[in-house]
Amino acid sequence: MPPAMSLALPALSRLAAVLLAAAAVPALAQTPSRTTATYEDWTVRCETPAGSQQKTCEVFQAQQPQGQPGPVSQVAIGRAAKTAPLKLVVQLPVNVWLAAAPRLVLDDKQPPVTLGFRRCLPGGCFADADLPDDVLRRLRARAEPIRLEYKDAIQRDVGIAISLKGFSQALEALAKQ
Repeated sequence: MPPAMSLALPALSRLAAVLLAAAAVPALAQTPSRTTATYEDWTVRCETPAGSQQKTCEVFQAQQPQGQPGPVSQVAIGRAAKTAPLKLVVQLPVNVWLAAAPRLVLDDKQPPVTLGFRRCLPGGCFADADLPDDVLRRLRARAEPIRLEYKDAIQRDVGIAISLKGFSQALEALAKQ
């Protein structure tokens, strides 16, 4: 993300941009330091912005159905700062129905995690929610995929499976960062 844009966005947008940067940006005079490590279907991504000493890390997964040219969504979990609580951030296509909040459905017995839309940019719409410890424990304990549900622009229900293969290992690696 270019520095001028980063300064103009509030903290939430910076978090979303760092947590869900989907496309490479043109090289700047000072390029950020970026590392990744993959744990089955999840990736730990860390970035230190150019000129900064603060590293920001996340675990993320992009959902890309077969036959699609690119991801339709991304799910990320990370912190804006080392002492900040974990935040769940999703990036969805721009053709979403904003009046209907996206939901992360862990199973049909528990209430879903409801996310709030924060903003839409040309690359997608961003929604987030705090990630309480009990939800994190349930995610770590599950082997089956969970679902990200939202409505598209013409109010059709969309459900995307999110694999949890490697999720616990990725979170353990994130905790060590």
